[in-house]
Amino acid sequence: MAISKAVNGSSDACDGVKSGMTLMLGGFGLCGIPECSIGELVRLRVNDLTCISNNAGVDDFGLGLLLQQRQICKMISSYVGENDEFERQMLSGELEVDLIPQGSLAERCRAGGAGIPAFYTPAGYGTEVAEGKEVRDFDGKPHILESALTSDFAFVKAWKGDTAGNLIYKATARNFNPMMAMAGKITVAEVEELVPEGTLNPNEIHTPGIFVQRIFQGEGYEKRIEQRTVRSRETPSNA
Repeated sequence: MAISKAVNGSSDACDGVKSGMTLMLGGFGLCGIPECSIGELVRLRVNDLTCISNNAGVDDFGLGLLLQQRQICKMISSYVGENDEFERQMLSGELEVDLIPQGSLAERCRAGGAGIPAFYTPAGYGTEVAEGKEVRDFDGKPHILESALTSDFAFVKAWKGDTAGNLIYKATARNFNPMMAMAGKITVAEVEELVPEGTLNPNEIHTPGIFVQRIFQGEGYEKRIEQRTVRSRETPSNA
């Protein structure tokens, strides 16, 4: 008998999220972020959140919306350079920030989902990242001990999913979404297209449904571009 994990929208998907929780939010820049779930978190007005995300959105989109409402007390991220409000809160001491090398952040999330409590990496040795952390030499090279990351809720965005929670991501959305989907105690997946179980080709599934507890079809995706850059038009040679 098939078990459906589909829920009726972001409101049901976010049921149980409380102030003080740790949340993971997938995506890379503004690509593949769980827009609908973030909007619901803003509406719920939960606060004192610790958010684990590669980026912190921009001032008026993505996690920037939660920052505007002072709902985040700590950010665990690797790149935050596009958000002026984030910078203001960090420099004023309103926001606690843990900046992590991007590869280390991805691996800490993956380790959390795989049940690996910690691992050694050379990334960050000799910098502030290594302060207070155990150091060991491997093949004559110093490595620092990094702990795994997990969360109370993980919010991910996929291109397509089925009612059993199996997910397929598209392009850059595969950055951080798959490993965060594994590391949440409760994983919420929002998808652009929700199909019946058995519809997806098993060989194309990126996240198996065993890692997903709730899934819904989102709507109204903006899919903003963080920094729009275009090449100038070339002048025709015969001009």
